[in-house]
Amino acid sequence: MPIHHATLHQLKIFDAVARHMSFARAAEELHLTPPAISIQVKQLAEAIGQPLFEQIGKKISLTPFGEVSWATCRDVLNRMERLSQELAALQGLEKGSFKLATLATAKYFIPRLLGEFCTNHPKIDTALFMGNRKDLLERLAQNQDDLYILGQPPDHMNVVTEAFADNPLVVVASPNHPLTQERDIAPVRLQDDAFILRETGSGTRLAAEKFFGEHGVTLKVRMELGSNEAVKQLVAGGLGISVLSATTLRAEIASGELVILDVRGLPLKRKWHLVYPAAKQLTPATKAFIELLYAAAQTLDWSQSGGAN
Repeated sequence: MPIHHATLHQLKIFDAVARHMSFARAAEELHLTPPAISIQVKQLAEAIGQPLFEQIGKKISLTPFGEVSWATCRDVLNRMERLSQELAALQGLEKGSFKLATLATAKYFIPRLLGEFCTNHPKIDTALFMGNRKDLLERLAQNQDDLYILGQPPDHMNVVTEAFADNPLVVVASPNHPLTQERDIAPVRLQDDAFILRETGSGTRLAAEKFFGEHGVTLKVRMELGSNEAVKQLVAGGLGISVLSATTLRAEIASGELVILDVRGLPLKRKWHLVYPAAKQLTPATKAFIELLYAAAQTLDWSQSGGAN
């Protein structure tokens, strides 16, 4: 089969396998069976005339031919996506799609806003991805979504970033912590405390380490976790203290499960940011969601929005 007979369906399958480096995960994403995925990739490789993947043990990786082919594949799919967006733009907000990717921490307010958006624009096909910072930066690098919500925008990528709301960070502890009744606590007094922190690379973790480092404190990390909920449970159980976004703490503070320590220099003032590639042409649907986001930021107390999951 000549290469010009390759189909968009095959390119989408190849792209999914290349992104996940897994036939099984690509099959799950595309709602196909692994054998069906394998057949399509094999046919595409035959059209190209070279192997696209090589397998060593249980791991697969792109061959040099696969690397070059994937770059072209991404270009074709991105061009088709732009065509779809331009056609939707000509039809206004009555049709089209909107794909949003956000930090899991933002689950305390983003789903509600997205629900309002869907109610206002029922014919827009919407999709929401939630993950950690690493997940979002990978998707951003591949231009997989229309808009990204991050606490700390990347400084190594050519992107547009706009701050739209406060995202204060605080030190949180169990009610039995010896410093709960004290005020203006010097950061150095926490140098012997065990910290339960988010995973290495998370925006919250980076900000916490920078703040305490500036005060001469090297955090003693007892445990690191990829979930705010898990961090909160361990802190409530007295296994350590943590630095978290106040956005995530409303229910636990109200119930008395957790307390915020009055540490000097905190809350650490940070912002929620909307982010998208600098060269990206925003669709009417994306612009409409951004307008909704800014309108909500004017009326909500973002540091106290949301609740327990």
